[in-house]
Amino acid sequence: MADLSGFTYCEVQFTRDGAVFDEGEVTALLDALDAQDITDLVAISHGWNNDTNDARHLYATLFGNVAALIAGGRGPGLGDRRLAILGVLWPSKKFAESAATASGAASLDDDTIATQTAMQLNLLAEALADPAATKKLQQAKRLIPRLENDPAAKRKFADLVRGVLPKNAINDEDASADFFRLPGDEVVDKLGTPASTVSVPTGPADAGGAAEIGGGLTPPPSMLGNTGGAAGIGSFLSGAQAGALQLANYATYYLMKGRSGTVGAQGLCPVLRRVRERRPAIKLHLVGHSFGGRLVASATATCADAPPLGLSSLTLLQAAFSHNGFAQHFDGNRDGFFRRAITGKVVSGPVLITYTKNDMAVGQLYPLASRLAGDDAAGLGDASDPYGGMGRNGAQKTPEAVVSALLQEDKPYQIAGGTIYNLEASPFIANHGDVTGRQVAHALLSSIATT
Repeated sequence: MADLSGFTYCEVQFTRDGAVFDEGEVTALLDALDAQDITDLVAISHGWNNDTNDARHLYATLFGNVAALIAGGRGPGLGDRRLAILGVLWPSKKFAESAATASGAASLDDDTIATQTAMQLNLLAEALADPAATKKLQQAKRLIPRLENDPAAKRKFADLVRGVLPKNAINDEDASADFFRLPGDEVVDKLGTPASTVSVPTGPADAGGAAEIGGGLTPPPSMLGNTGGAAGIGSFLSGAQAGALQLANYATYYLMKGRSGTVGAQGLCPVLRRVRERRPAIKLHLVGHSFGGRLVASATATCADAPPLGLSSLTLLQAAFSHNGFAQHFDGNRDGFFRRAITGKVVSGPVLITYTKNDMAVGQLYPLASRLAGDDAAGLGDASDPYGGMGRNGAQKTPEAVVSALLQEDKPYQIAGGTIYNLEASPFIANHGDVTGRQVAHALLSSIATT
């Protein structure tokens, strides 16, 4: 047990398979809830990270602002309620970043792209931590010089990379079914075709700074404000070398997508059930950033399974999963992957979702899916694209969702349970990791206070 800006703070680490890494951490959490007579537990999860210090910095900064709002008498009060924070820690990895922006892409020749691809395959091998997978990825790296002029090498490269990935996260919301189904050379060619549109960020250059907080992709300073723009990963690159880099990036995305869902369903949800058994009246609030948003969405959906575990609120901060994740009949027939989190009414209070086109990380994931599916229409990744992201567009094709806005900390929210609020956040969120400011803290505090 520790103190985080006056709140009781505990951590639970999970393995890549969703297992609790140290059972003593869960015991310490349960004991702390009793000792401090906690009324509300806020479980928060980071997204892409290379070390736990990034996640801890995210948690400390966000809840430092929550505490400052309470101390300053701004925003809704919590009366005599006593909050504790559960910091979720799970193993996650980043993409190769330099191809994510126009300025980065412009400086990449084929040799540099090949180096980036090899580095990304090394990160993928590290994330998998499996000797057999590492051997296959080393074979893939040796094929990189031949990709531009050898279709057989392209097929083999794609098959080797895809062959190391688990198949537990295949669905049609992000074209991952196409990623595994299509011939390998076709995958490389599709991903090596540049996207047709550019998304320009609109947030203020000083709204969150150039530094990434809490993991994720970091646009350089030139990408903040109205000074430039970028579409998807490698949108300004083309050819087989570019396609190989995008394939390596998509593979990393796919692995983290599946892992975050596994940790949420098999790790966090069971821990929350143990909390409920220990403290039947406690209010449970889930918060997730980036792929941590997918993690807590997965936990929420799993908590809807019998016996249902009621949650008080859900807050998704620039979440990295499909904007159809909560959808009803997103393609005229199928529901979103986490639809049961909504239909099961597992969340009694509000669901808040921040989104902005300033989010280059989420904005660049889904144009890749569009290219895999053969969709090169205008507006790749936006709300009209079947493969848009939650942090870019909010919840789409979701009847429970309404469009609203992230507010200044001195303006009250009118929110209620049973509703999903898509909070357009461009004035206050400048990039994917800019989720710890006073305005975000105010929204989170308001959501908790409503329950």
